[in-house]
This record gives sequence, structure tokens and C-alpha cells, in this order.
Amino acid sequence: MVDSPSISPWVIFFASILTSNMILSNFLGMCSYISISGEYKTASGLGKAVSLVLVLTMGVNYAIYHLVIRPLGLEYVQYIVFIMVIAASVQVIEMAMDRFLPDLHRKLGIFLPLITVNCAILGSTLFMVIRNYGLFQALLFALGSGLGWWLAISALAAIREKIARNKLPRGLAGPGIAFIITGLMALAFIGFSGIFAVQ
Repeated sequence: MVDSPSISPWVIFFASILTSNMILSNFLGMCSYISISGEYKTASGLGKAVSLVLVLTMGVNYAIYHLVIRPLGLEYVQYIVFIMVIAASVQVIEMAMDRFLPDLHRKLGIFLPLITVNCAILGSTLFMVIRNYGLFQALLFALGSGLGWWLAISALAAIREKIARNKLPRGLAGPGIAFIITGLMALAFIGFSGIFAVQ
């Protein structure tokens, strides 16, 4: 086990994109990842939204955890508080997207508010607590996790758009081929595992 406070924040940042990718390593946030990855533009928009929510909620949850929850010994309510912060952040982003990016807001549909229950968002906050990250480590971890999630969903969407023009066996169409592609991408990302040690 690596002592988290001694790890460079930049190592955490790059590791969260490559070797500790939320999708390809931890398999967190799979529901929206599989469902929205049919079209590159929509998938990329969701990836950006998830990245933004990750960074916003990490900063707020870090402050609440270290300034309120831990000093007052309220660890038993941390899950409720973290989820409330995530829900509020998603609501603000959804209202902003509805106002400034209505086409993307309409395409994302139900999956935009479902970012609230995207386990990658809550998982990153819980990793911050479990690994005892400092503020800069936590923020770079959140940014890297978001970029890694965005990279994974964008890559899957680009591949699925490309193969949609070809005829696939009926059993592989839809989620079947998405899981196969995800498995192959995860295997490719394992190649980076000797570069960073963060767990």
C-alpha cells in the first residue's frame, strides 16, 4: 500500500487518466457509459459534464469533509452529504446546459440528471477520503478521473460510430459489442500499469 500523502499530485493525475481509469480500471459509471456511447458528439458532451461535476463536487466535498464532517465526528452522515453536494452541482450544470447548450441538453436527456447517481462521481469522493488525499491531490485526482472517463466514453463512441456502418452478428449488436470494445480498451490501458503506483 502506497502512502497517499507522499504521492506527487501529478502522478495521481496521470494515473487516474491511464492506470486507475474510473471506467477501464474501476468500472464505475458503466450505465451512462454504455447507454450514451452510440454517438461521439453526445458521448463527448456527457464526458465534459462528468468531468466538470467531478472537479466541482470534489472541491466542495473536500472542504465539507475536512472542515465539518471530520472535526465534528460526523463520518456517519458523509454519504448523505456527498450525494447532496453532487445532486446540487448536477442541478446547476443541468440548468446552465439547458440555457446555453439546449441541443446537447436534449440529446443527453435523462442521463444528464442521472450523473447524480453516477457511481464514478461518488466513487472519486470516497477514494479521496479512503486514500487521505490533500486538497491539490484530490482536485487533480478528480480532474484526471473526469478526463479519463471522458477519454473512455469518447473512444468507445468513436469506435461504435465507425463499426455501425458495418454489419455485425445480431448477438453482438448494441451493448454486446460495447462490452467487448471496453474489455479490449481496458487490456490496452493495463500496459500503462508499470508507470504509476497510486494504490
